[in-house]
Amino acid sequence: MSMTPGGPADGPEYLDGSGPTQTAPDNDNKKRMIAVGAIVAGGAVIAGGAWAATSFFATGAQPAEALPASTVAYLSVDLDPSGGQKIEAIKTLRKFPGFTDKVDLQTDDDLRERFFEEVTSSGECEGLDYDADVKPWLGSRAAMAVVDLGEDEPTPVGVVQTTDSGKAEDGLSALVDACGGGEAAGGDVGGWVVDGDWIVVAETPEIAQQVVDAADGSTLAGNASFEEWTGEAGDDGFMSMYVGKGVTKYLDELGGMGGMGGMGMMGMPGAATGEDENWFAEEPPSEEVPEELQQMIDDFDGMAATVRFDDGAVEVEYAMSNYQPDMTKFIDSQNGADMVAGLPDDTVAAFGMSLEEGWAGAMLDYVKRNLPDESATIDEQLAQFESETGLAFPEDVETLLGEGVTVSLGSGLDPDAVANGGPGEVPVGIRIDGDADEIQAVLDKIAAQAGPEMAEYMQVTEGDGYAVLALQDGYRGELEGGGSLGDSAAYSEVVESDEAQSLLFVNFNADDDWLVRLTGDSPEVSKNLEPLSAFGLSGWVDDDVVHGLLKVTTD
Repeated sequence: MSMTPGGPADGPEYLDGSGPTQTAPDNDNKKRMIAVGAIVAGGAVIAGGAWAATSFFATGAQPAEALPASTVAYLSVDLDPSGGQKIEAIKTLRKFPGFTDKVDLQTDDDLRERFFEEVTSSGECEGLDYDADVKPWLGSRAAMAVVDLGEDEPTPVGVVQTTDSGKAEDGLSALVDACGGGEAAGGDVGGWVVDGDWIVVAETPEIAQQVVDAADGSTLAGNASFEEWTGEAGDDGFMSMYVGKGVTKYLDELGGMGGMGGMGMMGMPGAATGEDENWFAEEPPSEEVPEELQQMIDDFDGMAATVRFDDGAVEVEYAMSNYQPDMTKFIDSQNGADMVAGLPDDTVAAFGMSLEEGWAGAMLDYVKRNLPDESATIDEQLAQFESETGLAFPEDVETLLGEGVTVSLGSGLDPDAVANGGPGEVPVGIRIDGDADEIQAVLDKIAAQAGPEMAEYMQVTEGDGYAVLALQDGYRGELEGGGSLGDSAAYSEVVESDEAQSLLFVNFNADDDWLVRLTGDSPEVSKNLEPLSAFGLSGWVDDDVVHGLLKVTTD
């Protein structure tokens, strides 16, 4: 085990963690350093999804084994996931002409070599040979992570698999020298430690060693929370993401739970938007965190996601702790999903969800608790709104959407007819699980404010046990009659029908390949859309866990 020579870091931006801002190197040197970092990653992060197709056999060791249990966020790329995914990935990706033209990936290609050639094609890293200097030691797995080492800010690190630790030392040194990052060039690519089958990369070799020491006997792979959440996210894939409860320690710097969305790829290094920006804000927000938001932070217990190929489809499955149980309890029925399954068979796209009594009032209370200084203003604005419109909030809103609602698009979409004929030519409609007369009474109040031109589109009819609204008379009749969309192959292949409580469904093959037809004026775009079959996004709550599955199938 050894380390590279260390020193004050002018390291690559993606390794810049909590240290002070450094003077940026000149552009040529910076290019060389970026090339070094890219080659060290060894094709683990390859543009366009090409990296998704170099796997076939069992999962094997993962980067989580080289990281400490105190890791709070993790993004890994596995170029050797469980059996069959290499074949599935290549079969799927090669259906798209844009991918084949630009990548032309074959089953026996070494993507690491392809990526190496791309990185060095500009003439950087002269004299470096892939077969001699890179291939003998570079493994198939890599990760970027955020580790709690007891500092005020978390530490960003990278982990790369190696097949030969001895050759890795020589290979990494060759990379640094050939790509202009060595001492002679005045460059610095951070530091690393080779530890068994893994290379830990950090801002300095000392930090890399701290990570290795912290992982000794207590790894992320053996952490109960990591095992729980990655297990909830389903079968292994070629990419995995994890955020642990420990991330809440740093949410003051990130601006509360909303800051989780500002962490780039699940809080991974490189999320800064400017060259000299620190990854985290230099100063935490000065405002006090509202009690409701603080409770959400306290209740957050972790999340994970997996990306994989399966039977000609790509899917993203995620699971996260239900840190908003007071809100999710209003949408945890399968009524909305059942309503989508009962739509006409030729439905092009549909969204459906359930709403239980009290949801609108709960949402209003939630907003007011999180904006305590605005609570009085919100009440005043609602009172004025009710006075001017005659609508009662939240009662009328809950009546309007009932106990479940679907919004759907039927077949026969003709852009020219819409342009010339107006909204009445659009086959879009709404079905509501509610009392039609009560819904009509609310709509009459809205129509009085909207004007006579909109009133004709606000007439409720009944059919198949639901209240129906539609812009087009023909489509209204279809919605009144219902159907069996849920029995179709396109639907069942992308929707988690046994679990879904809310869902979004799109059938690209419906209505004479509607998307290809609508993009016919752009042949290149149309050809790359043609392989798409269906899209589904299913969501459900199971006790303390919120689940989701996004799936796209191809023909």
